[in-house]
Amino acid sequence: MIAIVDYGAGNLLSVKKAFDYVGAEVVVTDQFETVASADKVVLPGVGHFSSLQALSRTGLDKALLQGASASKPFLGICLGMQWLFQGSEECAAIAGAGIFSGKCRQFPTSLKSPHVGWNSLAVREGSRLLRGVAQDSFVYFTHSFYAPVLAATAAASEYGLQFAAAVERDNIFGVQFHPEKSGQVGLAILKNFLEV
Repeated sequence: MIAIVDYGAGNLLSVKKAFDYVGAEVVVTDQFETVASADKVVLPGVGHFSSLQALSRTGLDKALLQGASASKPFLGICLGMQWLFQGSEECAAIAGAGIFSGKCRQFPTSLKSPHVGWNSLAVREGSRLLRGVAQDSFVYFTHSFYAPVLAATAAASEYGLQFAAAVERDNIFGVQFHPEKSGQVGLAILKNFLEV
């Protein structure tokens, strides 16, 4: 069973519908015990980085980190991916999980922000999450802050500068784009998550 974490800042229904479509058994929950006992966990998110403080207020961050350290497959989507980093310029007072080094930064003022729409992926070899996804496949983004490119980057994208569109290390996966809004490519990525 996959737990989709409800902390008040996600497009939960569309994420659930996409997983339902690919045949996953999913539950949307804000309960520590449900997240802790799930086989896999998805942390979606839309909005301001400060909304992630709800995770620590409810103790859900502990369930997420315990699962991550116990090799439970984890997928962060958009804000959920940004949580995997040390933090974000959007709200310096809130710390991220620190699983990946670096902080999320705002796009330069010379660029229209937020970055909204379809953009292509430069997929790196060996990614389990992006297995079978063709080079330069298009996915749907909507974000004003971006994660740095680092060794764990599974795919990069470009919007005035290069940024991490997907990250992957062992059982931890994150995507800055929205697979639930990215058509067949997004559904293929969610199917791959079912198989990790």
